[in-house]
Amino acid sequence: MSNDQGERHPFLDDLTVDAELTSSVLRGPVIGRDQIRRAVDAVGTFYASQTPTFLQTVGSRLFLEYEAVLTNGERLNALVVVDHNPDGSVPRVSVRMSPLGSVLSLAASLRGALSQQLPESLFL
Repeated sequence: MSNDQGERHPFLDDLTVDAELTSSVLRGPVIGRDQIRRAVDAVGTFYASQTPTFLQTVGSRLFLEYEAVLTNGERLNALVVVDHNPDGSVPRVSVRMSPLGSVLSLAASLRGALSQQLPESLFL
């Protein structure tokens, strides 16, 4: 989700220093606030559009669903689950995406953008 109007991001603004991000486009977790921001920002560059379709907090979890169109024209659906600590900080974020073709396309683009900045073992 973009932050064009100075609004708080659903999770990036509250990540703990050692937060963990798991995603369908990665083989393993991205660890650390700065690395997660780098990955999320990179993914955003491959979206031509992004439309939130659901946002709800249940207990200590935030659920966000959105639809996106990739810059190559493929459509993508995503579910983001954000875990919050009692103080509001975010230790874990999980992003599940589909369909598989769009996921693989996004994963390849992400590899190209971040393979020099994140461990090679993270990429599909």
